[in-house]
Amino acid sequence: MTVTPVPFDPDLLPVYQALHTGGGPPLGPETVRAQRDGGGLMTKPIEEILGGRPVEFEDRVIPGPAGAPDLTVSILRPKGGVTTPAALYNIHGGGMCMGNRFWSMESFVELVDIYGLVAVSVEYRLAPEHPHPAPVEDCYAGLVWVSEHADELGFDPGRIVVMGRSAGGGLAAGVSLLARDRGGPAIAGQGLYCPMIDDRNTTASSYQYDGIGWWDRNSNLWGWRFLLGDDAGGPEVSPYAAPSRATDLSGLPPAYIDAGACEVFRDEAVDYATRIWAVGGQAELHIWAGAFHGFTEQAPDATVSRASKAARDSWLERVLGLPRATAREAESGQPVSTPIGGAHG
Repeated sequence: MTVTPVPFDPDLLPVYQALHTGGGPPLGPETVRAQRDGGGLMTKPIEEILGGRPVEFEDRVIPGPAGAPDLTVSILRPKGGVTTPAALYNIHGGGMCMGNRFWSMESFVELVDIYGLVAVSVEYRLAPEHPHPAPVEDCYAGLVWVSEHADELGFDPGRIVVMGRSAGGGLAAGVSLLARDRGGPAIAGQGLYCPMIDDRNTTASSYQYDGIGWWDRNSNLWGWRFLLGDDAGGPEVSPYAAPSRATDLSGLPPAYIDAGACEVFRDEAVDYATRIWAVGGQAELHIWAGAFHGFTEQAPDATVSRASKAARDSWLERVLGLPRATAREAESGQPVSTPIGGAHG
């Protein structure tokens, strides 16, 4: 396929060039563990993540899927008590093979502080050591536990959003499908931020960003191969692993779906939203002009990053019935400034 990449936003181009100076070894079987270890450097001490905000942090070990190891979840709550009985259930990114529950934790600390809600981030097993269905089943088990403990955590079980970025977005979509099909927890919304949802890699955007961006075509091919093995791209892939494979997208919770125009996930995000609309579902879709994968984290002050964050916060306020962030900021004296998301897959 002959393709021409979409140009980067002028505000983002210098950031991208600075980040990619010198490059690095591409993702593959020989490099995945080194890249995973390097990604651990993104994790700050929890005291630094909390940053003096009035937010309580707790780690809890909970039951995993039947016959599988226990899981660890991190719980964030306002120190003065929950004032908005809603919850965010976060699934971290990392291409199915990297990352941990602390990635992007700063965003959730701020959201807990500003909105007075609960946030829970789950630690799931990673591929290739733990291929499908381990990651999505871990995430579903965590959601079930959070929903069942809504009274203890201080929120209404009907006011929970499942959310994630990149691989986390794909897992959030898979968890939403599982909850629908198993008659599981009620989900108020699914926040799918640049979601990794299609293992086939046949879209124009998949070819446009080969060797370009944080998570390019090569990385995506390997991420799916780590998760699915030889089944990746074949006819027998489960929709709970690759939600774009689902033939029925009816009956799902309202979705927020976004992506940068300059990343591999763009076209599959558009297709997923379009197919939700086609069956009468609710989806809000944003494709950010000139934006690369991870732009909100790498260039948070760029105009397009601020617009992206404002749109996401607006959707959360509407789907969860939250007080407007501007009103909460006036009370707390601290603005919400860090976008939701992570830099990798």
